[in-house]
Amino acid sequence: MLLPQFIALRYARAGSKRSFVAFINRFSILGITLGIAALIIVLSVMNGLEAQLKSRILGILPHVVASASPNQVSGLNFDDERVLSTASYLEQEVVVQSRTHVKGVILQGVDTEKNAAYSMIAQSMRQGSYDSLGAGEFNLVLSQTLANQLSVSVGQKVRLISPQTSVHSPFGKLPSQRLFTVTGIFNVASEMDDKVVVVHWHDAAKLMRKKPEIIATTRLFLQDPFEYEKIVRTLRNANIDFTLWRERQGALFDAVKMEKNMMTLMLTLVILVAGFNVVSALVMVVAEKRADIAILQTQGMLPRQITQVFVLNGIFNGCVGVVGGVILGLGGVYLLNPLLDLMNFGLAFGDNGQSLPIDVRWLQVTLILSCTILLCGLASLYPAKMAAAIKPANGLRTA
Repeated sequence: MLLPQFIALRYARAGSKRSFVAFINRFSILGITLGIAALIIVLSVMNGLEAQLKSRILGILPHVVASASPNQVSGLNFDDERVLSTASYLEQEVVVQSRTHVKGVILQGVDTEKNAAYSMIAQSMRQGSYDSLGAGEFNLVLSQTLANQLSVSVGQKVRLISPQTSVHSPFGKLPSQRLFTVTGIFNVASEMDDKVVVVHWHDAAKLMRKKPEIIATTRLFLQDPFEYEKIVRTLRNANIDFTLWRERQGALFDAVKMEKNMMTLMLTLVILVAGFNVVSALVMVVAEKRADIAILQTQGMLPRQITQVFVLNGIFNGCVGVVGGVILGLGGVYLLNPLLDLMNFGLAFGDNGQSLPIDVRWLQVTLILSCTILLCGLASLYPAKMAAAIKPANGLRTA
């Protein structure tokens, strides 16, 4: 161990024996510990909430819908692996009518074979089968929430009415309509559950009085719906119109991101305050160690080495706070749901409706720890420069 490191570690340990200076030192370390722990817990919960909203809401809504045929879209060079699949897609606002209820919903006409591997609806089936949506069979899949609202179950029929498409009849123009059989019920637990019904895109085209072979709309499944810039740029360069999920739910995710950023800023200020406490503690240590500093200088220790001693002292204190914050934060993250369950706090976020979503991202944790240690090092520069500026004669005279 080098001499500055040895003395810095000795000062960090010896300070615990001195009442007031030790109190200030422990107070600054405790502030760092609590700030890091709170930041880890809050960010983990916010990450989990954002990921859950992404999977539930954007699992139902299409990520990107291009106004071109699947052959045209698949022929584009997206130059990355962000596009998982492309499939024929139709969408229109319709009215679904059961024997007792009527409700306006969004009709999604999907290509079952290509959608099944990437569709959240296909992975969230509770009754029936997603594969039952075959071309020409006029089957329909809806959510458990919507099924309860319409009082229907698997095997019963509902009527889909397309107000935007009309047909001629002896009574004049009437909206296009057709009976569909409910063959599946899903439960994504999303706010979009009761707003969407799913049919095969061939059947959707017939309801809209369009020929399936001339439909030129393609749904793109993205690996990460938030990483859409390159995809959008490629579609623009090919002069293909498109609609993006942000047009419907962008405001919600922007609000979640803003809340996450503000919580991060607020808790970062707590860590900054704790960092300023490190300055106060080191200033008091420097005042207390004036005689020691003067003696070290008379023994040949350079001002640069004196500066290193107190900078390392501040970094040691920061490392203690960081280790304590990580232990307390990760312990709080993994014990949070059991504690809330013990206190009988009913929450409706988790898969069972009784837990908070947790997503610990180690890159964020590493960034927090690195920035905290850097902050402690920077905060220690001023008292370290004060210590290096002490004249040996003055230090020994005031001792």
